[in-house]
Amino acid sequence: MMQEAKELTKKGIEAAERDNMVEAIHHLENACRCGNTPLVRSYLGYCMAKERQQMKQAATMCLEALREEPNNPVHYLNLGRIYVLADQKARAISTFRKGLKLGRNSRIIAELKKLGMRKPSIFPSLSRDNPLNKYLGILSTKMGFR
Repeated sequence: MMQEAKELTKKGIEAAERDNMVEAIHHLENACRCGNTPLVRSYLGYCMAKERQQMKQAATMCLEALREEPNNPVHYLNLGRIYVLADQKARAISTFRKGLKLGRNSRIIAELKKLGMRKPSIFPSLSRDNPLNKYLGILSTKMGFR
């Protein structure tokens, strides 16, 4: 039974990463019946958000997975993807960055590149539009400090 759950989980994750959500949901729901692990819930949540637009339920599933395994960057990846699908870009970027703090993850980096990651502002207490942040940011980038 445990081996079957692992195999179904692997197939579900592979299908999700190929963007075949229908197949992924099928495998992950079956894996969930065999053994409801945080990894299965995290990926199933992402697939449900992408395929069925069930954003709240999907985010809840990923947050549960994060509570059980707070040091697994994959959960941050999937939660960030859900936030992107829900048009919550700032939340997505913040979530992706938390995941990157746990270790280099190429899929998180790819998601951030898709979003057009910006460098942090020079003075975080001021808005990004503040002339000090804007012009000092441009200057420090041209001089190679950032």
